[in-house]
Amino acid sequence: MIRTRGLTKRYGQVRAVDGIDLDVREGDVYGFLGANGSGKTTTVRMLLGLVLATDGEAELFGEPMPRAASSVLPRVGALVEGPGAYPHLSGHANLALFDAAAGPKVKRRSRRARIREVLEQVGLDPVDERPAKAYSLGMRQRLGLAAALMRRPPLLVLDEPTNGLDPQGIRDIRELLLGLNRSGTTIFLSSHLLAEIEQMSTRVGVLDRGRLVMQEDMSALRTATGLVRVRTPDIAAAIALLDGRVEHRGVEMILVRAHDSAALNQRLVSAGVRVTEMSPVRRGLEEIVLAATESPERKS
Repeated sequence: MIRTRGLTKRYGQVRAVDGIDLDVREGDVYGFLGANGSGKTTTVRMLLGLVLATDGEAELFGEPMPRAASSVLPRVGALVEGPGAYPHLSGHANLALFDAAAGPKVKRRSRRARIREVLEQVGLDPVDERPAKAYSLGMRQRLGLAAALMRRPPLLVLDEPTNGLDPQGIRDIRELLLGLNRSGTTIFLSSHLLAEIEQMSTRVGVLDRGRLVMQEDMSALRTATGLVRVRTPDIAAAIALLDGRVEHRGVEMILVRAHDSAALNQRLVSAGVRVTEMSPVRRGLEEIVLAATESPERKS
């Protein structure tokens, strides 16, 4: 769906994006992570043909960008660097103008019905006649997302789509995007919010100072670490039984090196150790990303 090879953008001597190879497959929710200034927005703009790459190649739907922009962009819904809108027009009027300019003419009745539908999808009132300049930042963000959804695109490219939203709004947009993905929409989601990406993504790429330092399926990242968390009131007995395999001791909790939780549980219970909880330990996305972006200088 999205593929780049050696994609690079230089501004003078500065490499804003440094030879990245993205691989976004059909049906993915691809979380594109990185700190502010890491090159995420520049990458998104190159994918959409808004900025020309210095070196490398980018393809969407198997077609080269920006050369094939006229056939590719009608199939892409995008929200980049905040929503654009005519401030003196209502949300409904903004979407009508956007849709009229985006492609072949649509019957007025069909357009009105679709505008009402997408406004309701993103949590805006279709009959609100206030001009966009009266909207809060979160409402403008919702309007931008509504514009991206107007043509029912098979690919969404979103740059910080929850910017300015409160926790309820973030949850609403998350559920909307996951619903779209279940219906077949591929989503490329640029963000610095690790918690949101962890809840939504099937695949993750991490950009650090212009370089793609990690790209992996979430299912692989969530694999067990080889440690098992055991909660027991019989801490001393458990440690004595598992001598040499206990990595950490807490209050009625130990971390044990073990690849077979069932065998570990049987051994403890057979020895009379009471086990109240046993679960594999998995790294969180924050820990994974910090490890991927930590330079040798920071480690020393």
